[in-house]
Amino acid sequence: MKRGRHEKIIELIENYDIETQEELADRLQREGFQVTQATVSRDIRELKLSKVPGREGRQKYALLNRQDHQMAEKYVGILREAFVSMDCAQNILVIKTVSGMAMAVGAALDKIGWKEIVGCIAGDDTVMCAIRTLEDTAMVMTELNKIVRH
Repeated sequence: MKRGRHEKIIELIENYDIETQEELADRLQREGFQVTQATVSRDIRELKLSKVPGREGRQKYALLNRQDHQMAEKYVGILREAFVSMDCAQNILVIKTVSGMAMAVGAALDKIGWKEIVGCIAGDDTVMCAIRTLEDTAMVMTELNKIVRH
């Protein structure tokens, strides 16, 4: 039972931006798991879930171990230090970087793991990101702006 619940929690946090224990408990109950907030709290500790930046300035639960969390902070640092500008052409996002940093920015975007980004190609100072839809492109640009302007 616990293993199945843990697997469902991981699935839910990968597919939805879940910000609170209550929200996670509600989603689990909708999936047929009878849980209390105390159970959810214990599961969060056991799975070592962390809160990471989500959309629109909110936070969300994510499955990160300590090393992954430190790496996520490094990726955000790379984005902030190397970013120069961005523009889009339909669902292609073009990011200009400091010379020599495009590959690091592309790798950082890949590691952040936004589902909207299909993949990145990097040169010396330019990264091209293929994004699923026009709407996703606008969302990624908004979120990227929040990161680099923070």
